[in-house]
Amino acid sequence: MARFAMVLHGGAGAKPGVDYSAEIAHMRELIERGRARLAGGAAALDVAVETVAALEASGLYVAGRGAFPNSLGRYELDASVMDGATRQAGGVTLLEGFKSPIEVARRVMDKTPHVLLGGMGAAAFAETEGLERIEDPKAWFTHAAMTSGGKDSDGLSHGTVGCVVLDAQGRLAAGTSTAGVFGKRPGRIGDTPLPAAGTWADDRVAVSGTGLGEYFIRTAACAQVSWRMAGGQSLDQACRGALDEIAALGGDGGLIAVAADGSIAHPWNSKGMKRAWLTAEGEIGSAAFAV
Repeated sequence: MARFAMVLHGGAGAKPGVDYSAEIAHMRELIERGRARLAGGAAALDVAVETVAALEASGLYVAGRGAFPNSLGRYELDASVMDGATRQAGGVTLLEGFKSPIEVARRVMDKTPHVLLGGMGAAAFAETEGLERIEDPKAWFTHAAMTSGGKDSDGLSHGTVGCVVLDAQGRLAAGTSTAGVFGKRPGRIGDTPLPAAGTWADDRVAVSGTGLGEYFIRTAACAQVSWRMAGGQSLDQACRGALDEIAALGGDGGLIAVAADGSIAHPWNSKGMKRAWLTAEGEIGSAAFAV
């Protein structure tokens, strides 16, 4: 029997006392949809991108439609995707005016020789690809942060979505999307659009990160999980080791990961992390805090 698995996250910015029932229900729905797609033979890369696009479109998370603006009131969005079978990757950063950053990132991977496009160049490319524009930002964006806990006193609240997938053919893929830190300085780029930092997939593991991006960049957090596994650590040990390095530098966040053997992990060292999962044995779960 073919084994497949997936994990998704809606960000490590979950705060105790906030009702995340709508997000949890939505994430479970996406896991069930992903299970059906994988059972039908869909590729890991397609399922990862479709799932992240659905998270973006929902307006429930601080990514895509739920984005929070930067300090000048502009919406600069980031995303990346990586295919473990080919080690191909695509990303966009500082993207304005388009509904699905992950779809643009996928096109960067598929249609260009590049890994990352930014700003006006990313928008111009999305335009040539005929991807869906945001016609009225005031009507489009839901400002999910305002209903999911608001800002921390440190001013560095954040939100990200991501998905990692192992398909029935043994292929791995990961995708991540974000609006970044709330009220960020214009031009700020975090880990999400950067392979190795915010997204990673190879023939060993697929990983997506969520948290304070500067710390994920400094530790190459997502790729580090694979390197640790190559050194003999289990998936869980590798993920927790990467988060320990982030914590040692003063950061926090979480990781979701699925390995080639079907094992999954979704640890965090922040207050909580909205997430849902499908195990290789077919079990579905979801939570924002400990289970």
